[in-house]
Amino acid sequence: MATNVSASSRAMLRIASATSRRTFSRRVMGHGLQWINMAEVLLFHHAHGLTPGVLAFADELRAAGHVVHTPDLYDGKTFTDLDQGVGYAKEVGFSRIGERGRLAADGLPSELVYAGFSLGAMPAQELAQTRPGCKAALLFSAAFPASEFGGSWPPGVPLQIHMMEDDEWSAEDLPAARELVATIEGAELFLYPGDRHLFADNSLPDYDEGAATLLKQHVLGFLDSID
Repeated sequence: MATNVSASSRAMLRIASATSRRTFSRRVMGHGLQWINMAEVLLFHHAHGLTPGVLAFADELRAAGHVVHTPDLYDGKTFTDLDQGVGYAKEVGFSRIGERGRLAADGLPSELVYAGFSLGAMPAQELAQTRPGCKAALLFSAAFPASEFGGSWPPGVPLQIHMMEDDEWSAEDLPAARELVATIEGAELFLYPGDRHLFADNSLPDYDEGAATLLKQHVLGFLDSID
């Protein structure tokens, strides 16, 4: 299902039963406490590196009760210029970046939510498709054909994709995103008005507060709904 996000959207909150066998966390709301399903997320950064904005996004998910891991695929390097960051990734090699992503999952539980911004969507989607036990996937500003990582999407694994509709960097990935949503039951594609690429990273010039707020609401609702 593709959704065009215009002016406003509701945050989706799911109150889970405290008698279930799932793992729970408590969220403080205006009228007391709500039990939520706690997800464990492996979040990969974009081509700028592990920026303060990526870490801030992870902290917001943690504040909502989720466990979030933020591996550094760039060995501590960050870049203010996106082209320089992409150049570094090319120098290291995209296959090596993917390997670092796979290694980041070693030692973590199999039942993870894999998430990635732009470049980070590559290891996130690869792990979602190839590492057994995936709970869900979140792809921000990028997506790849399922064939890129060995074939079909794993049955029953939820997927959300978020992009700006006029983002030049994401334009070539949009057909793949639409194909994934068309072939995966319950998958969602959210298109936000604008042309910014990394609009959810509050440490970059691309940041768009309105779109980032809506994205976070959709992401939190998605995480809360995972079985």
